[in-house]
Amino acid sequence: MLYLPELKLNNMKKLLSLAVILCLSFSVNAQIEAPQPSPFGKLEQKVGLTDVTIEYSRPGMRGRTIFGDLVPYGEVWRTGANANTKITFSDDVKINGKELKKGSYAIYTVPSEDSWEVMFYSATDNWGAPQKWDESKVALKATAETMEMPMPMETFTIVVDDLKNDSASLNFIWESTIAMLKMEVPTDTKTMASIEKVMNGPNANDYFAAGTYYHEAGKDLEKAYKWVSKATEMAGDQAFWMLRRKSLIEAEMGKKQEAIATAKKSMASAEKANNADYVKMNKESIAEWGGSK
Repeated sequence: MLYLPELKLNNMKKLLSLAVILCLSFSVNAQIEAPQPSPFGKLEQKVGLTDVTIEYSRPGMRGRTIFGDLVPYGEVWRTGANANTKITFSDDVKINGKELKKGSYAIYTVPSEDSWEVMFYSATDNWGAPQKWDESKVALKATAETMEMPMPMETFTIVVDDLKNDSASLNFIWESTIAMLKMEVPTDTKTMASIEKVMNGPNANDYFAAGTYYHEAGKDLEKAYKWVSKATEMAGDQAFWMLRRKSLIEAEMGKKQEAIATAKKSMASAEKANNADYVKMNKESIAEWGGSK
């Protein structure tokens, strides 16, 4: 049996404990959220059939001189701000003609006035540049050409530009400088393997995709024509986009009359489907090949 003074003391202890818990809870939940001076950015870009992802922080000029001052020439730079900039490739790629295995890498650079040395570093968990540089973790080094921009870029930007089926340009832009690397991806190898696998039991779309790739990649035109023709046979005249491709291949093969006839079929089907773009393209091609609109 507790006496009254003991009851009061126990109650006071409970109230004090509750007050401490509430204060701690408030201090955790009452953190102020404010914008970061170098906000996080993420770029996801498909190049051919390869996924390229870049995660980095983007500092701004804010009235400062960048290269040769804030970012000294001849020293390793984190290529951004905060945690290291990370790039991920879903396939093996080539950077400036050099092989780089698929996976994730930190990007470090050594800027100079007329070029940058770019390093793909296998450890991606550093805050900025590694405290102890390990040359064995440099998977690839490449020299990036630099050009002067006609107008300054306020915020540091990494872009994947000049997109083609099998290549792109990896560009680093800040202040009045753009540094550029050529990136090549294994589109042809992957596409040819896919074609070989699928063509064992193809449908109209498979024939069309294979023929279109052969045509656009400048491969065997006869084979491209054979496959696209097979696609149009299977899909019928309503597939105006397939007929359009067939007419382009025929024209390239010198079969102008066949190309005009096929383009007219494509145009008629496109008109029925209310696709003005294909109607216009076919009209222009028919006129170019010497037929009437």
